[in-house]
Amino acid sequence: MASRAVVARPPVLVTLGGSLITRQREKETIRPKVLARLAREVAAVRDPPVVLLHGSGSFGRPAAEEWGLDRGPDDGHPATRRTRGAAIVSSEVLRLHVTVLRELVRGGGSPFSAPPASFVRTREGRLASVHPATIAAALDAGAMPVSFGDVVPDEAWGFSILDAETLAAGLVPLLHPARVVFAGDVPGILDPSAARRTTVVPELSDAVVASLAPGPPTANGAGGVRATATAMRAIARYGVDAVLISGLTDGALSRAIRGESVYGSWAHASPREGSGPRGT
Repeated sequence: MASRAVVARPPVLVTLGGSLITRQREKETIRPKVLARLAREVAAVRDPPVVLLHGSGSFGRPAAEEWGLDRGPDDGHPATRRTRGAAIVSSEVLRLHVTVLRELVRGGGSPFSAPPASFVRTREGRLASVHPATIAAALDAGAMPVSFGDVVPDEAWGFSILDAETLAAGLVPLLHPARVVFAGDVPGILDPSAARRTTVVPELSDAVVASLAPGPPTANGAGGVRATATAMRAIARYGVDAVLISGLTDGALSRAIRGESVYGSWAHASPREGSGPRGT
């Protein structure tokens, strides 16, 4: 899919969920206090280096569904309609992205924007190629690369949606991060078999993923907690630890980035065939 990017120090890959930084029931509405605090927490960590991804939340998903970018082309609509939809969705998501960058700067960070359309291609809604040279160069220069869920060129469909979780899983085998931290609006993967609906699964297995309710019907399975859990298990199979924590708990994100013990659901690294774990 692409060659591995060589970086001086393994980064921590952090994903801020769209439902965490935006209000899902209010179109194009940011959660300003939550975003500002998370930006300060990320910016405060000087070591290890961070690659930050964020979801599009209420800025991207409603319009993506409206224009059919979360699925294959509809024979009843011309290709120009899909292209028009891509332009609208990307412009809306970019407004959120600029806000995230501004909050990181206010928090004392040095973010560097890395739009996914500049280094990612999909085919029928699934990752086809990833070229993270720009991200690696930004890391080596001491900046924090920031990418996001967005519309990207699709080799079969013209354009399709790439969510932040899928992008995170695609970057892992190329950057080999120290760990991957997913910050959401829930404390972890909630156990569907537990009597209490607030019981968190501490160790994520393939069996647990299979028991989770499927997300919305999209081309690449994006969206919902099952999509996040699936990405976490894929990351673990590459020999990297992944954890889902609550971004609503003060200080949890910065502790997780530093490698401290944080309450949440973990998918611990499993050795790949012919190689040992690369996580920490």
